[in-house]
Order: sequence, then structure tokens, then C-alpha cells
Amino acid sequence: MNITLIGMPGAGKSTVGVILAKLLSYEFVDTDILIQIKHSKTLQEIINESGYMELRKIEENVVCSLDIKDSVISTGGSVVYSRKAMEYLNTISHIVFLDVEYETLLNRVDNFAERGLAKAENQTFSDLYKERQPLYRKYAEFVLNCDSLSQDAAAKKISELVF
Repeated sequence: MNITLIGMPGAGKSTVGVILAKLLSYEFVDTDILIQIKHSKTLQEIINESGYMELRKIEENVVCSLDIKDSVISTGGSVVYSRKAMEYLNTISHIVFLDVEYETLLNRVDNFAERGLAKAENQTFSDLYKERQPLYRKYAEFVLNCDSLSQDAAAKKISELVF
């Protein structure tokens, strides 16, 4: 069974995901990277050229086309806007929400403007955080508060939660 990591940008999905994959001898799949490879563009370039809603559609298609097993999946933070994608992930994986406080995210990430956030132009990062929190909780099978955990400790805790 796969493990899917969801959460805000800066929550540690990719880094913790790589560590967790090594710990479990699983493959690691980053859906943001799959999107960039498929379109030969960064997420920000896709948003600049086609808009954030198009990026969300692309993300849904990429996620719903995953045909993998024994993998750790790191998703884009906006995947929770797609009920179809989240229901699909629920059928192929355990979903873990890496919960991180807003202030912690601000300290971890300094390039939100170039990060490829699928959000409305006038929407602040704070607005996005408040909007997404209930969605992450809605779809998560497990919620892990990562504020005080190292990346290694978070990976170990996820393996204990899931198995």
C-alpha cells in the first residue's frame, strides 16, 4: 500500500517523503515533479501562462493517472481541491496530513511568490492556509503535527502510524 503526504508548501512533504521512502524501501513519487516533467515547465510557468485553475486540473489528471504500489507520494498542496483526486488517493494509499503551524511555514519558506502556488492572484498565503486546513483534515487518515519534529522523526512517526 502507498502512503500519500499532503499539506501546505513548506510542510516537508518532499523531504520527509524521500526519508520515509528510504526507511520503508519504497519508491518516492513527487506529483509536482511529474507535472513539471510532463509539461516541460515549472509550476509557476504553468500558472503564469494558463492560470492556477489549469494547474489544478493538470494536478488532478496526473494524480488520477498514478499506477503505483509500495510508494510514498508527495502531492502538491492544492491536490485537496480535487475531490476526484483525493478519493483516488484514498483507494491506493494511506493519506497523512503533515500539519505545520502558519508561523513555522513562514520561517521555512522564503519564496512563496515563485513557488507555483495554485491560488487566486489576490489571495494571501494566510488566506490559503485558512482555506486549506479543513480540507487537509477532511481527507487525512492520519494527522501528524510536524512543528517540533525533525524530518527523520516525522518519517519514523509516519511509518509507526501507518504500520
